Amino acid sequence: MAFVPPQDIQYHVARIVLLLDRFATGRSALDGMTKLAKLDFLLRYPAFLERLLLRDGLDWPSGTQPTAAERLAVESRMIRYKYGPWDDRYYPIVGQLVGTGLADLVPGRGRVSLRPTAAGRAVASRLRQSSEWQLVAQRCALLKRHYNVSGDALKSRIYRELPEAVDLPIGTEIS
Repeated sequence: MAFVPPQDIQYHVARIVLLLDRFATGRSALDGMTKLAKLDFLLRYPAFLERLLLRDGLDWPSGTQPTAAERLAVESRMIRYKYGPWDDRYYPIVGQLVGTGLADLVPGRGRVSLRPTAAGRAVASRLRQSSEWQLVAQRCALLKRHYNVSGDALKSRIYRELPEAVDLPIGTEIS
C-alpha cells in the first residue's frame, strides 16, 4: 500500500466523518466498506450523482449543484477495481478514524461497520458549520435522503446506470 501524506489523509478523514455522521444515526452504523465506497464515490463525483438524481426525477437542493469545474474535473482520483470505484486509502482512513477516537468499529456484523464517536460527531458538527465543508455536508444529507440503501444495492445501481465508471479496465483512474 502506498504511503498517504498526512495532509491528504486528513482531507479524506473529514469527508468520511461527515458521511458517517449522516448515515450512522442513533445506535446504527454505516454497514460495510462497499456502502462507504459507493457513497463516497457519489459524493466525490457530483456529476455522476447528478445523473442518478435526474434518472430518479429529483433536483439538487438549492446551492448544491455541481459547479462547472466539478463537472470537468474530479477532486480526487478513484481507481476502477473489481467491484467498481474504489480508493486504496479507505483502510488507512478507517484506521485513522478508529485510532484517533473519531469512530468505533461495530462488532458482530461480519463486515466493517462504523459509527462515529461523540468526538467524531463533534468534529462533524464543526465541519458542517465551516464554509469549506458546508457543501459536502449538504450533499451527504442528499445522499442519506435518497440513496440510503445497502452497499450491494448501490454497487448494482452504479454498475447498471453509470457504466462508464465501471467499464474501464481494472486499475484505471476514473476521470
